[in-house]
Amino acid sequence: MSSNTHSTCEENVFKIDCKDIILREYKIEDLDDLQDITWQPHFYEFLIDWNVSREQREEWIMNYEIPDNKRFLNAVSKDGDIRELRLRLGIISKETGEFIGVCGTGILDKVPSPNREIFYGISKDHTSKGYTTQAAKGLIKYLFESTNVEELIAIAQIRNVPSNKVIQKCGFEFQNNIEIENRQYNYYKLRKS
Repeated sequence: MSSNTHSTCEENVFKIDCKDIILREYKIEDLDDLQDITWQPHFYEFLIDWNVSREQREEWIMNYEIPDNKRFLNAVSKDGDIRELRLRLGIISKETGEFIGVCGTGILDKVPSPNREIFYGISKDHTSKGYTTQAAKGLIKYLFESTNVEELIAIAQIRNVPSNKVIQKCGFEFQNNIEIENRQYNYYKLRKS
């Protein structure tokens, strides 16, 4: 992982600094950008249950996602034991300051434990620029250095070639194919080295 990735908590907003992007905890101001991205066809084709009404998205960001992030970060600052907590971060372009995607971690309950996954998605206007790989690597480095996580998983639909490439570039090892909700996925693992 690149050594130019580091995390900060300036202005009480958690960030992970990567080469061309910043990972930043969600803010309520991200609602419209997040809603727009999750309704892009390539996004909801591959990330199940993300394209919801604006009202649902607003309820989630205010009542679950932002409070969940605070609980996650409090656990990290306390003892690093993140248990089953989730962290959801926006991918922010350093060049424009624009919210261009999401990257996060949580428990994938559709596979056996250990099942802490990383996930990501990016706006159609920012694909194939290496931003998603930077985001995933930044989050992985943070999780392995700052939490008690020893192993991560990642899944990608078999036909989602770009996502499978990101996972492989991050050093995940292919385990097998799995089926979730009638969709075929490649299932990967990465151990803390």
